[in-house]
Amino acid sequence: MRSQTRLKRKDGVGMPVKYSRDESILRLIGQVHSVEVKEHLEEKLRSGKKLRVKHGIDPTGPRIHIGRAISLWKLRSFQDLGHTIVLIIGDFTAQVGDPSDKLSKRPFLTKKQVVENLKGYLPQIWKILDKKKTEVRYNSTWLGKLKLQEIAKLAEIFSVQQMLARHNFKERLQKNEDISIRELFYPLMQGYDSVAVKADVEVGGADQLFNLHAGREIQKYYGQEPQDVLTTPMLVGTDGRKMSTSWSNIINITDTPNDMYGKLMAIDDAVTDEYFNLTCPHLPHSEIQEIIDALRGGSLSPKDAKMRLAREVVTLYHGFSAAEGAEKEFVRVFQKKETPQNIKEILLTGPGFVLVEFLVRENIVPSKNEAKRLMEQGGVELDGITHKDWRKSIQAGDIKDGAVLRVGKRQFFRLRKPK
Repeated sequence: MRSQTRLKRKDGVGMPVKYSRDESILRLIGQVHSVEVKEHLEEKLRSGKKLRVKHGIDPTGPRIHIGRAISLWKLRSFQDLGHTIVLIIGDFTAQVGDPSDKLSKRPFLTKKQVVENLKGYLPQIWKILDKKKTEVRYNSTWLGKLKLQEIAKLAEIFSVQQMLARHNFKERLQKNEDISIRELFYPLMQGYDSVAVKADVEVGGADQLFNLHAGREIQKYYGQEPQDVLTTPMLVGTDGRKMSTSWSNIINITDTPNDMYGKLMAIDDAVTDEYFNLTCPHLPHSEIQEIIDALRGGSLSPKDAKMRLAREVVTLYHGFSAAEGAEKEFVRVFQKKETPQNIKEILLTGPGFVLVEFLVRENIVPSKNEAKRLMEQGGVELDGITHKDWRKSIQAGDIKDGAVLRVGKRQFFRLRKPK
């Protein structure tokens, strides 16, 4: 498979290849399904007018995953065409909770949780966006000042029937599950963000379509020209559902090269072509199509296709050398069944332990229930011996110094005894 030369940032991380202005515009609007919107957006892009392109991220967790990054790479394409990116950090809306594509009520986040999640957010975003060309806004600045009378005016723009027509609300109604008024307010808040920043375009995931159109209606109410909306497809997570922080089925852009590579190799073969199309913005469409055709035609095996995918994605976020190292480590550990070269060491104390309690105490797994599940499914090995009985105690004298503990497919630890 031929490889096209990539641009490199100073840190060696891969960046998308450069295209002509016409090619860049066509790539940007390629996923717009509405002919009317596509034509209107293309006209804007070709007019030479500098657009304000809005995108909002609610910090519901401390990490940004590669599914969220799809929209961020689309924003980067707008930046490369000279447009202003208005990045809205939803420090207010994160506390309310977006019901989009959720089949159950989202819990409230506290202000403290949001502040904690925000600590490393922007450095992750700057892995993709150009910091100097990005306007960062926090929506608590305006949403926190809205009075009840203004909120009531916003609510008047939409009917209850419109809100309940959303497929996730419809399903919850059919199951006789509660839908809070708080959840109905979320589209009003996201829509008002567009008014506050005078957005010309808003980019968001396909699950955000209702909220993006709410922004158009609210802009009309305030006398602004309604924004064009551009949605990006949703990426399937590691468990087959939509990738979501709430479901912990994510591959984070800050995962170590080895973890990122391993998680990508574990995705279902059936979604490999989808991953190439959505997570490799640095590859030309023609090259991606060659890979997909070879995969479907049988001249490229699913394993080799996923190795190429994992190498490309790790290169995008960590650089070529890191991707090369991750691939060698994956082959060593998972194909040759050797022990990883660099694994964390745990110092043993006391006469012994119950393994299920040990896994939780050392923060290897988050809970006893998870530890029990892993053990019952044969996911815990100590020096090559599988331990399924989570009640069993292990005596320190039965463990040799340097014994290797494997938890799940990718976690390895070396147990050390005090000297």
